[in-house]
Amino acid sequence: MKFGEKNIKQAVELLKMLVSTPSVSRDESVAADKLQMFIERSTPVMLDIHRHGNNIWCIAPGYDAQRPTLLLDAHIDTVKPVAGWSTHPHTPIVEGDIIYGLGSNDDGGSLVTMLQLFYLICKKPQQYNTVFLASAEEEVSGKNGIEAIIPHLPPIACAIVGEPTAMQPAIAEKGLMVLDCVAHGVAGHAARNTGENAIYKAMQDIEWFRTHKFPKSSALLGDVKMSVTQIMAGTQHNVIPDECSFVVDVRSNECYSNKELLEIISNSVACDVNARSTRLNSSFISTEHPLVKRAIELGREPFGSPTLSNQALLNIPTLKMGPGESARSHTAGEFIKISEIREGLDIFVQMLDGLEL
Repeated sequence: MKFGEKNIKQAVELLKMLVSTPSVSRDESVAADKLQMFIERSTPVMLDIHRHGNNIWCIAPGYDAQRPTLLLDAHIDTVKPVAGWSTHPHTPIVEGDIIYGLGSNDDGGSLVTMLQLFYLICKKPQQYNTVFLASAEEEVSGKNGIEAIIPHLPPIACAIVGEPTAMQPAIAEKGLMVLDCVAHGVAGHAARNTGENAIYKAMQDIEWFRTHKFPKSSALLGDVKMSVTQIMAGTQHNVIPDECSFVVDVRSNECYSNKELLEIISNSVACDVNARSTRLNSSFISTEHPLVKRAIELGREPFGSPTLSNQALLNIPTLKMGPGESARSHTAGEFIKISEIREGLDIFVQMLDGLEL
């Protein structure tokens, strides 16, 4: 399974087109239209192209229900451009080896690389089935993204989630849970010794969130991290507040599910605790999994990732891996190198050609 300059040329062409098309989360329809047309005219074999909302997927020819199925996923949506861009974020600029533009690194580089990888797999039978998915709403963990597509796909044994990792395999990823907490007091006049100050009650719980350490730590992801990020209380200076609300950002490791953490937290503090969602759990794939073993054989170094991706919504073994650097994501002047796309395709081909799942 070999690739040529045509694959790289197609990848760059598609990446420039995607950069030039605004595709902020939940508003990816135009980018999805263009991607669908690109696949229709560039595919080397006859493919059934499926679409649900702004998600597009293809199944490699020769599907056999008796074989395991590998999912190749990358997302088409982006965050909103930040203020610091010196050029227009949706004008792709090529300077030598570098392509600048919003979404070039996150997640265009992975998407165009995986599509070319999928084309190569389509031309050579493997011992597994392959599904390519360009998913929507990843940046907001939206319910109309990958979560809505899984029921439409054949059973998936494992997945590679394309994200900028410098082609190093992220075998674990921190989960996310956002808590809305409310401490209750009794209103009173600030000049009198009346009332019960909800801020003071909240302070005791906030101190618990600041200092508590969960006993199970991860070799890859470290400790569970809790951060109080917002506090709201009071109506005016001379009224003892009877309510203080605050928000806690919880980043879980693979040792706990979000539901487990929520139960522990609720039993440890006096305030009311409500989770906005418990669905974004931490993920982990064994170093003995064939995908990971093959990556290690190629000199790749497994690591734990602090950033969230579609891994959190896939209840199967997943490996996060792709060209580009995570630190460039969501920044002004975002870019990816053409050489990184080339290297990414080369490594993915070596990983997947002849792989036994």
